[in-house]
Amino acid sequence: MDLVPTTELMAVNAMLRAIGESPLNTLEAPDAVDAVLAQQTLETVSRHVQERGWYWNTLENYTLPRSFPEGYITLPANCLKVDTVGDDACNYPVTQRGQRLFNKRTNSFKFDKGVTVNLVEFLSFEELPQAARTYITMAACRKFQEDRVGSDTLAKFQIDDEKAAWAAMLSAEAEQRDATIFDSYDVARVMDR
Repeated sequence: MDLVPTTELMAVNAMLRAIGESPLNTLEAPDAVDAVLAQQTLETVSRHVQERGWYWNTLENYTLPRSFPEGYITLPANCLKVDTVGDDACNYPVTQRGQRLFNKRTNSFKFDKGVTVNLVEFLSFEELPQAARTYITMAACRKFQEDRVGSDTLAKFQIDDEKAAWAAMLSAEAEQRDATIFDSYDVARVMDR
């Protein structure tokens, strides 16, 4: 038995176990409908979780260059969310439209320079930290079981596992960010009295 972080195959097999199906040996061209649906559910749940933006999938103060001579800023294909920061937050209100940045100040795709942003990336399952892999697997198991079987009894057990995995992921996030109680908005508001 290999001692490795959770792989996509392990996650899909956990989902299949959740509905009483046999595990796969590989994810290459699965022929069972449940296996294909499990993979799709895992990707959907992963994208949903990653949209929030975490320490591990957010590029902070990242400069996006503009193209010459058009003046467009093309976003990476895996961009889930983007927002300008620093001085550029005031000068360049932006939004993502397709794979380009849209300049809301000029109502166009044109920029006179590159801009600095916080960019949330969609990472493949194997690029995620273990806490995220665990949570995404637990959430995908619950969702997959609800969609395929719909057992309230199984869902209750899965919800408990999912909550524990969520707490572990939040803890790992706080540890990575080196967050303290003083980083809370509520605490800062009290201290500023």
